Amino acid sequence: MTLEELKKKVDLTLADLGVHDEAGVNALFSEARETMNQERQKLVSHSNDPEFPGLVKEFRNLCLARKRGLVARIDENWLKTAPSELRPVVGRAFNNLRVQAEHLYAEESLVRLAQKLREVEAKERPDLTLPGYRRPLGSIHPITRVQREIEDIFLGLGFAIETGPEVETVYYNFDALNIPESHPSRDDWDTLYIDSQTVLRTHTSPVQIRAMEKYGAPLYIVIPGKCYRNDKPDASHSPMFHQMEGLAVDVDITFADLKGTLDFFAKKFFGETARTSFRPSFFPFTEPSGEVYVSCAICDGQGCSVCKQSGWIEVMGCGMVHPQVLRNGGIDPDRYSGWAFGLGIDRFAMMKYGIDDIQLFFQSDLRFLRQF
Repeated sequence: MTLEELKKKVDLTLADLGVHDEAGVNALFSEARETMNQERQKLVSHSNDPEFPGLVKEFRNLCLARKRGLVARIDENWLKTAPSELRPVVGRAFNNLRVQAEHLYAEESLVRLAQKLREVEAKERPDLTLPGYRRPLGSIHPITRVQREIEDIFLGLGFAIETGPEVETVYYNFDALNIPESHPSRDDWDTLYIDSQTVLRTHTSPVQIRAMEKYGAPLYIVIPGKCYRNDKPDASHSPMFHQMEGLAVDVDITFADLKGTLDFFAKKFFGETARTSFRPSFFPFTEPSGEVYVSCAICDGQGCSVCKQSGWIEVMGCGMVHPQVLRNGGIDPDRYSGWAFGLGIDRFAMMKYGIDDIQLFFQSDLRFLRQF
């Protein structure tokens, strides 16, 4: 029953409404109570309205006004005109309705309820006028910063970035790279073995083989990532460190291409005044092999304590990819040649930022990290 229907019914007698027994009386009064309760719920839903107190008074007068209120009209038209045999039933139902109406539409009760609802809503709904919670901003770790800088230089030269697993097989970590079983790097006091055929990779070079198997030739990639060795931590050693490997495989690749590329890289990273020097060395997976030196940025090659008075600092190893390594990667060494290099990202970061202890990179000391 809607409120408008109830307003019409309270102006009629029970006889006019066709109510002649106790069941009809109870059903009629039940509908009236339900309608009043629904109107109360509608009223409460407007508790945030600035005019709410005035609405409360209007609804209270509608229901409980002495002359024209719904309760007064039910008393006049339903109770007083009820047949004598139904009057006790109508009287009880009317009293219950009047008590409920007085309770539902008590002005103080409704105002308190509205206030409580507003308080609950205020707690649940954030105040958008308050300043937000500011989380302290971090910064890029110096290792990541240097790694991205090196990657950007080689990406500009047309290289792609390749990654591989840090838990590696003995085959990819040693055998495929032409490292014989007698090589000291395969001893367990240098390499961290998981089992006899599985290691934590000691360099990023295994990705060279995986990439050659996957893509073939031509191939131009750089390989950043973590490496692990059985080293005691000190100012210049860490059991975990970061390496960047580079590999170029194509037709007619020569050592001159290697020297030109690394000289260009050194000037981009250390500055246009940097000079490079290549000195012979030995690595099982390259032939010929060399070590790359860069002129000391502290003394500009004049000699100081940093470069041990030599004017040069050794920064990486490099060389032409050994023909057997190309074969192990599924590439014909009679048709293709290639070069590779490997550098320590941690060491480059130490040189760039003047850091004298590699352990600082791994100690999560905010006093250190906030400087970058």
